[in-house]
Order: sequence, then structure tokens, then C-alpha cells
Amino acid sequence: MLNRIGIIGGGNIGGVIVQEIVKRRLSRSIGLVDVKPPDMAMGKCLDIAEGIPVINADITINGSKSYEVIRDAQIVINTAGVPRTVRPDGSIPTREELLSKNLQITDTVAEAICSYCPDAIVISVANPLDAIVFRLFQRLNIPKNRLIGMAGVLDSARYRYFVAEAAGVSVENVSAMVLGGHGNTMVPVRSCCQIAGIPVEELLPGDLLDRIEERVRNAGAEVVGLMGTGSAFVSPAWSAVEMIESIVFDKKKILPCCVLLESEYGVNGYFVGVPVILGANGVEKIIEIRLTGAEKQAFDRSVDAVKKTVEEVKKAISC
Repeated sequence: MLNRIGIIGGGNIGGVIVQEIVKRRLSRSIGLVDVKPPDMAMGKCLDIAEGIPVINADITINGSKSYEVIRDAQIVINTAGVPRTVRPDGSIPTREELLSKNLQITDTVAEAICSYCPDAIVISVANPLDAIVFRLFQRLNIPKNRLIGMAGVLDSARYRYFVAEAAGVSVENVSAMVLGGHGNTMVPVRSCCQIAGIPVEELLPGDLLDRIEERVRNAGAEVVGLMGTGSAFVSPAWSAVEMIESIVFDKKKILPCCVLLESEYGVNGYFVGVPVILGANGVEKIIEIRLTGAEKQAFDRSVDAVKKTVEEVKKAISC
């Protein structure tokens, strides 16, 4: 159990993360900040705090409009940003279209982290994921092991769920990995997907797997389209909490995370989703797995998409 965890952004994802930290007893105190009126963070924290006697959790929970509430946090989770929502014409903005507004928010978030908890491990969930993590790295100037984007855990969970559903088996039997950028170029790695240790291609036909993998790439938009307002929040929150648990308990789990690559996979200077060992020190090792020729080509295309978004970040901040 840590002494303090901070969450930036009191929307749906932030609220679920606070609930799970309390329920799983990951920290003695929690600070949730949301600068928007009304007092969203305070209200959510009070609601959760009033329920902790039911689950017998002696945990302090504070919500505030002031970033000071994250002071001395050992882990900070950034969920702050404008979510995707359906437009009046029925179209759905891409994660990249959120870039301009969310970059402004990210700069404020980075300033707060530098002021109140400069030694924290930072997990960022806000979209466009790869670009926001890159911008945080520019502003925070922290060791690369302490800045991690949450995307691959969620995308891999979706892959596992769809495969389990198609095969008619428990999700516990399915292992899967999604790499690359967090967008429609992400790469479900079929060669890593197994059902109870059996290669997935031995149990499901290739055309069905093609459809599943395409659904994985568009899973976020599918949820947005169905909900009408807002975007997925429980599955991203649970995915972030899995990362938090691996750090808090030094589990050293292998999880796909968005991290800074410095020559791994032939990429240098960009945050891209790859398998890492996640422990008490944050990213403890980047694991390079063998991809098939087609998977490597798809991964390279995904990296190109990340590079394009990063160039948009550089252009936006130079204006």
C-alpha cells in the first residue's frame, strides 16, 4: 500500500479509478482534482468516502478544484481531457481531433505535477494517448521509466474479450497483445494470441480473426457510437488500475504500455505501445518480441501514425 495516489480529472474514468483504489486498498490516501465547476471531484470523493465503512477501508479521500490535493503523490494518473462524443451530425471525432484542446490541458497538468509531486510515477490515460504522453515527457523532464501511457492494456483486454466470446471460452483462457499506437492503426498481434496455450489460429478461422482484429481497432468508437455521449470509462479505468497494482505490489507483470523507445523495435524518440515489465520502479524493462513480417509492417505503419501525431503536437506548440 502506498501513502498517496493522485488522480487528475474527476470524470467517469477518474471516479472509477478512485473507487477501485479504495476497494483494492492500494493507497492510504487519495487526492482527486478536477478544476471544472461544479465541485465534481469533491462530490465524487464524498460519495465514495461515505461508503467506505461498508467495505471497512480506512482510507482518506479528498477531492478538490486545486491541484494541491495531489501533493506528495507517489503515483499520479492523468485522465484530464475532452472525451470523444457523438457530434450532432452523427459523426465521431477521432482521438487526434481532440489534440488541440487536450494539449492545453496537458500543459496545465504537467505544471501541477512538477509543482506538487515531481517524483511521482505518471500514468496517462487522456487521448490522443501517444501525443499526450509525448507532450508530458517534454514538460515533465522525468526519467522515461516514470512516464507510462495506458492503452495497450485496454486494447489487449478488448482483443481477449472478443476472442473468448467467439471461441466460447473463459476470458481467463485467452492471452493476447495489442501493440503500436492507440488508434485505428493499432496492431493486434495474432502470433501472440493463445487460448489456454493453444495458438488462436488452431481454434478460430482466419477470416473470423480478421473481423475480430478490425473490431479491436475500432472498439473505442463502437462504444462512443452506442452511448451517444461520452466514451468508454470502466474498461479504461480498470486497465489503469491493473498497471497501478503492478507498481504498488511490485508484481513485475508483463503489460503492453505506451513508453519511450530508444532504438527498440527500430524506433527512437517516440512513445509507442510495446510489452514492458511493470514494477515498483515503473517501467523496469522493455521486451522486444518477434513479430511476423506482416505484423512488423503493421507495427511500422502504426509508428508512422504516431510520428504524424507528434509532428502535429510540435506544430501546435510552436504556433
